[in-house]
Amino acid sequence: MQKEFYSNGKLLLSGEYAVLDGALALAIPTSYGQSLKATPTSAAQLKWVSYDESDQEWFHAEFDIENLGIISSSDPKIAQTLKVLLQQARLDNPLFLSDHDGFLVETHLSFPRSWGLGTSSTLINNLAQWARVDAYELLWKAFGGSGYDIACAQHNSPLTYQLKKGVPHVEEIQFNPYFKDSLFFVHLNQKQSSKDAIEAYRNRSFDKEALVKRISTLTQKMIASPNLSEFEILMEEHETILSEALGIPPVKRSLFLDYPGMIKSLGAWGGDFLMVTGDDNTMAYFHDKGFPTILPYSKMIL
Repeated sequence: MQKEFYSNGKLLLSGEYAVLDGALALAIPTSYGQSLKATPTSAAQLKWVSYDESDQEWFHAEFDIENLGIISSSDPKIAQTLKVLLQQARLDNPLFLSDHDGFLVETHLSFPRSWGLGTSSTLINNLAQWARVDAYELLWKAFGGSGYDIACAQHNSPLTYQLKKGVPHVEEIQFNPYFKDSLFFVHLNQKQSSKDAIEAYRNRSFDKEALVKRISTLTQKMIASPNLSEFEILMEEHETILSEALGIPPVKRSLFLDYPGMIKSLGAWGGDFLMVTGDDNTMAYFHDKGFPTILPYSKMIL
């Protein structure tokens, strides 16, 4: 019997890095995501094919269904990562993959992989649904991370996310600011390694308890912001606090110093999307700078 699953992409609007240590974070599931379809076959293999947003194949592999050994692949590194996930899913549920001789698995992204909206987290959540295992545990055992991206994969509205003694606390919230038409997401045309960024953060020495408190307070204020001006002040404060913690200059200072609106990094600093304030006219600034991928808030949010 064929099975299909779908997971939402993710964006973290506040709390990047600090969420790892228990800060309250604001996140939004995106209108973009990834599906997974598993079809039973008679071959004693797990055949995996991944398609991008244009329905073009970007990865394929074949695994031995018994030991999950890699028979062939278009990318050995990705195949090895997938093998680790499949093995962990089977460890968490020994019955996984045992109900048929083999499977054909097809995944479809609805966003470019370079966007950083959760190619891995949507895969992990889909795989966890199929294997009937805990998606957070699968993420942490295989990759690490805070888990906010799994929360976005599973929920259909803006949410707050917080780790309390290692346990995820997720609350769906009403975050629909009247100034949302002034919020845009600009892609930096770069893909940062979340794993490397997390490791660099972990290796820095500073008062992380104080950082968690400051960022948690900022998150609450951002959610309750009554107007765009206050929201911009909070965006700038968030940038300043994390800049000091990471030892990295804010992206506005390093790349867009003369932009009249406010700019906030999202995710791993130096790549992925920025959240910027402005209007359709001011977005021409980023086009002229060579950053043409710009999505209004209303198009990005689920």
